[in-house]
Amino acid sequence: MSTLPAGVMREATIDVGAIEDNVRQLRRMVGVDVLAVVKADGYGHGAGRSAAAALAGGASRLGVADVPEALALRRTGIDAPILAWLHAPGATFGEAVERGIDLGISSLDQLNAAAAASTADRPAVVHLKLETGLGRNGLAAGEDRVVFAEAARLERLGRIRVDGIFSHLSNASADADRTALARFHDGVAAASAAGLAPRVHHLAATHAAIDLPEARLNCVRIGIGLYGLSPFADRSSADLGLRPAMTLRASVAAVRRVGAGQGVSYGYDYVTERETTLALIPVGYADGVPRQASGAGPVVIGGQRFRVAGRIAMDQFVVDVGDAVVSVGDEAILFGDPTLGAPAASAWADAAGTINYEIVTRIGARVTRRQVAS
Repeated sequence: MSTLPAGVMREATIDVGAIEDNVRQLRRMVGVDVLAVVKADGYGHGAGRSAAAALAGGASRLGVADVPEALALRRTGIDAPILAWLHAPGATFGEAVERGIDLGISSLDQLNAAAAASTADRPAVVHLKLETGLGRNGLAAGEDRVVFAEAARLERLGRIRVDGIFSHLSNASADADRTALARFHDGVAAASAAGLAPRVHHLAATHAAIDLPEARLNCVRIGIGLYGLSPFADRSSADLGLRPAMTLRASVAAVRRVGAGQGVSYGYDYVTERETTLALIPVGYADGVPRQASGAGPVVIGGQRFRVAGRIAMDQFVVDVGDAVVSVGDEAILFGDPTLGAPAASAWADAAGTINYEIVTRIGARVTRRQVAS
């Protein structure tokens, strides 16, 4: 039996109540302000609904990768602080400053572009990003002193306001993260010596926010934990007191009884060993179901757990359900909340050789999203 709406083949339900609860739980754990990261359309959950739920759960500000994502949130009516930190070469920030978007700054050119976008009554609000060992963007040692001095000058002129300073950790090891933390503190001291006094210091994402208390500073960026997924290989969502917000499911589109020796899907990587029943599930790699999980991805139908038989195709895959009674229209759950009997997103990640972040983020636009609240 399927609980999908009539006429819907594939659906991702997004439990905004879980997102709210996850923020509350993480705030209790870390004891500092939470910046909720809703980039990449809220890790596939919907940026607007995820942002609203996170703010309702107690997040004080939001984070996205780029300015267009931030502006899209503003258009939904969200007026909370939003930080965007990844910018195209030569980007201009006029609309971002006009709409009150905070800008992550990783170079002198970006700082000057932010100042150029300011107006007499609205200075550009910036967070200066330090490069503390990840090898990505951010102000490197040496360059940072030049930028700090210029930022202090521009702040005195009323062209910018330095509201934050931040960086990112590698999570390679606790020692590596502590080395990055020490570099961050050095950068903060240098910024202070230049005359800057940013209010918001943020370095830790979900992993370090939970496991490295000294990196919490006065704000943490919560991404994957917001959506109820664990960043750890050895601890589940339930272990952390989090609830997965996304459940991916589809209606069984066809059922076929076959004999032994039946090849299944392209290449006949799977051939039935005996008489059995094959169920067709109408989602595929065009919907974000990883082809790399062919022959391994878990599916629950009628409370029983099966796995993909053969290759995952663009629009569909097959499950060998043996002698289980399965009918067209029955609900097939790919992943969701394991405490409710669904496979975990991490089980699909393991099957595909990737991480749970990618599993939820890659779910495509063809999959209907439906908001629920528990």
